[in-house]
Amino acid sequence: MEIKIPKEVRDYHENIFFGLNTRQFICSVLAVGVAVGIYFALQPYVGTEEIGWMCILGAAPFASCGFFTYHGMTAEQVLWAWFKSEILCPKRLIFKSDNYYYEAMQPAIRAGMKRKRGLPMKKNTHDSEETA
Repeated sequence: MEIKIPKEVRDYHENIFFGLNTRQFICSVLAVGVAVGIYFALQPYVGTEEIGWMCILGAAPFASCGFFTYHGMTAEQVLWAWFKSEILCPKRLIFKSDNYYYEAMQPAIRAGMKRKRGLPMKKNTHDSEETA
């Protein structure tokens, strides 16, 4: 007899039926219930092939909710986090950059002593007139 123990304790999920955990099993039963409900509700109005596609499309979101995880959150937690961030507490984020080099050079720029990088400073015009 071999018992598999996951390395991370939080990765352990107890299987209750057909290898599904409780959450997956409940969502699967809910999906089957939705599909059966759609089938019996639309049977008098729509053909069999169309009802089959409508059952699949109606049950798919409920079935996928049982298996969906994103950053360790379930589908309901992801939807609640999105609803909170986009609907309940939206914030307008404004980007404002800071140029520390420009701020540090402001006194030199105002004094007119700005020189280009890598180039030597120009000779004063007074020196060139004196040598001539």
